Amino acid sequence: MYKLLLCWRYLRTRYIALLCIVSVTLGVATMIVVNSVMAGFTHEMQGRLNGMLGDLIFRTRSLDGVFDADAHMAQIRTAAGDTIAGMSPTVHVPSLLYLTVGGETLPRQVTLIGIDETSYASVSQFGDFLQHPENRKQLSFDLRDGGYDVLDHQVDPADAKPREVMRDAGWQYRSYKAMLAKQRAADQKRLDEIKAKSEPAPAAAAPADSAEPAMADPFALAAEAAGEGEGRDFDPATDQHTGIVLGIGICGFRTPDGVDHYLGLPGDDVKVAFPLAVMPPEIVGQEYTVVDFYESKMSEYDANFAFVPLKALQKDRGMIDPKTGVGKFTTIQIKLKPGVNAEAMRDKIQAAFPIQFYQVSTWRDEQGALLAAVQMETMVLNILLFMIIAVAGFGILAIFLMIVVEKTRDIGILKSLGASGFGILAIFLIYGLSLGLVGAGVGTAMGLYIVAKINEIADLIGYIFGMQVFDPSVYYFYKIPTLVEPLTVFLIIVGAVLIAVLASIIPAIRAASLHPVRALRFE
Repeated sequence: MYKLLLCWRYLRTRYIALLCIVSVTLGVATMIVVNSVMAGFTHEMQGRLNGMLGDLIFRTRSLDGVFDADAHMAQIRTAAGDTIAGMSPTVHVPSLLYLTVGGETLPRQVTLIGIDETSYASVSQFGDFLQHPENRKQLSFDLRDGGYDVLDHQVDPADAKPREVMRDAGWQYRSYKAMLAKQRAADQKRLDEIKAKSEPAPAAAAPADSAEPAMADPFALAAEAAGEGEGRDFDPATDQHTGIVLGIGICGFRTPDGVDHYLGLPGDDVKVAFPLAVMPPEIVGQEYTVVDFYESKMSEYDANFAFVPLKALQKDRGMIDPKTGVGKFTTIQIKLKPGVNAEAMRDKIQAAFPIQFYQVSTWRDEQGALLAAVQMETMVLNILLFMIIAVAGFGILAIFLMIVVEKTRDIGILKSLGASGFGILAIFLIYGLSLGLVGAGVGTAMGLYIVAKINEIADLIGYIFGMQVFDPSVYYFYKIPTLVEPLTVFLIIVGAVLIAVLASIIPAIRAASLHPVRALRFE
């Protein structure tokens, strides 16, 4: 009983021990926060990557693709057996997208992806990231008549800021823009007529031979196909081009105050230039009508991906055999049934196809460098942060050695009264254990509180110092993700307490080995 009594008294009265407790507290709290943030980042990133890429990606090594996705999918099913839950062919092509904003043309480099709207959502989470509720149920590349999300459906409505411009997106917005365009065209025509009447006749034109050759217009073919060159008239108020789903970061951005701004909306037309699947390569252009936005919360993808119907892209790029009507593809997204080993199935499918023409990879293979970097960063941070607790351990060692020297005569009195060497040893060990438990307990509570309020704390720090603590364009996500893993928290607590106990062993052994008579004579 005297051991616990002395430990409790020292814990309350030896204020220098508070330094050890504070060190342990800060070390434990910091490790919990860092591990929770890194675990949350990794979990969210892996979930989104898996959701977007599918479990396996069957890719052709040719950018122009190969024919007959159905035959390839049948061969994949033969190799994989009944482990496949779904497959969907796609076409990926690097492209240049042109937005028209206030009369100015803004180019954007994008990856144009042709998808099968009936099957693509079954192999990925693509549908969950769309902004129209009906498109989340079943994607359609037809423009909707309103009903787009005004609040972000992926976050808590209490935290979401309204996107009022989305309220009128769709046909209402497109018809209004078409009406304004007609009015501007009519006004410009009247001005041109007035100007022509007031100006003298122009001089004779230079000979045709002296004129510079005109640049080829990659969008001329698209204009003729839409009926804008000749034939029937294309009325933007009632007609649309082939639909396109844009990553929300392509035509939208968020200011530091958290307000979203848009350079275009569903209902706008955009132009996309891309290479034909021919040799030598030729650049063609196509006009599309924006029908929805894609927001995965990973800014790298939201700012680069644009989705169009697979058959339309195959036709526009010349990827359909005119004799058979069979189109080309560049990738096949594969969804495996739950519990299937993706790595083993990857190797099995790869063995069924020539490796010089096809590549099969898992979503982890696709993002292996990023995942490895995150894992290495987490390990290095844990090692560095654990040294904070190690410093606290050395502090406990120094303070306990000082206590042994200061209380030498007291130890001698305890031994002369019958205290055993083991009893003296237990006093210091229990005292070290108490410091570790108190420091780890307070640190755990502090760390869990910071994790729960980390986004509010980041906003407060940003407000105080006038800077953005968490930049979504760098860290992929719009909020700091966290995930508390109980096993990790338990191991951190055990490690902190163990260091405190180990630091008290040497002073405890020294105190226990003191001779009572010599200790009483100590001055």
